[in-house]
Amino acid sequence: MASPLRSLVNDDSRYEKAFRLFLQRSSEHQCMQDFIHNILPDILTSVADGKSHLNVIGVGSGAGQMDLEILSEIHQKHPGVTVDNEVVEPNSQQLHNYKAAVSQKPGLYYIKFTWNQTTASEFEEHWKEKKMTKKADFIHMIQMLYFVKDPEATINFFHSLLNKNGKLLIIQMTATSGWEKLWQKYRNQLFKGERGPCVTTGDIKTILDSKGLSYQSYELPSEMDITKCFTEGDEKGELLLDFLTQLVNFSQTAPAELKAGVLDFLRQPDCSVESNGQVIFNNTMEVIVINQLRRVC
Repeated sequence: MASPLRSLVNDDSRYEKAFRLFLQRSSEHQCMQDFIHNILPDILTSVADGKSHLNVIGVGSGAGQMDLEILSEIHQKHPGVTVDNEVVEPNSQQLHNYKAAVSQKPGLYYIKFTWNQTTASEFEEHWKEKKMTKKADFIHMIQMLYFVKDPEATINFFHSLLNKNGKLLIIQMTATSGWEKLWQKYRNQLFKGERGPCVTTGDIKTILDSKGLSYQSYELPSEMDITKCFTEGDEKGELLLDFLTQLVNFSQTAPAELKAGVLDFLRQPDCSVESNGQVIFNNTMEVIVINQLRRVC
């Protein structure tokens, strides 16, 4: 009999290993870096608005790779500005890695880091308990809305923190990505009793449109090599399967029928393309930049 399926987000060590391998096998961070260096600078033009100090919040910052890239672009765009950077990250190992990266990176004298080992909802709760009135000039939420119970409420709260001319940046998978196809097909089996990470940029746009919020969007084509997932017993393949299903030791604990179904579906055109003996998974993402002001109808 198969063991109960366990969520990967509840195993910090296993999650970190799987996530690190995912980054090695995918073009995700490269696509994000291209966006940050080539498109984000223009978006950042108006956030300073003559200020000498900016408040930034990173929600679900992980080990800080993308945070530090964003902070660098803010500094290049507004070189005379100091930054108060709130980091919100529940994973202790990821937060440790972020702190280590900061300690090893020169030239961050203009940033004050505030470390919050907490979830987005806990951060919101603490913020409201303290009756904080501080506003933010730039908030980013990169690949993290999968892990909140109520994405709409989370977006509402962080949008409410924006200063005039402030921006809220969200990066999430698209409705056409392999993730969405896989998770929708196997949602009930993979995420029993839980909402599961089934939120796409299409869902986010629906929320924003219903509220009349102004935003811009940018697609980030991305892919991941999942070939090793189809080699029985391959350690890296099993780690990637854990990340794809968001379950711990999926290969060993999933019922045989579910495992076979997932592996078969991962090869389908909805999820991947096969080329030169490799199975390349559709990892397409989208950036949504939300303005502080509502649309003028």
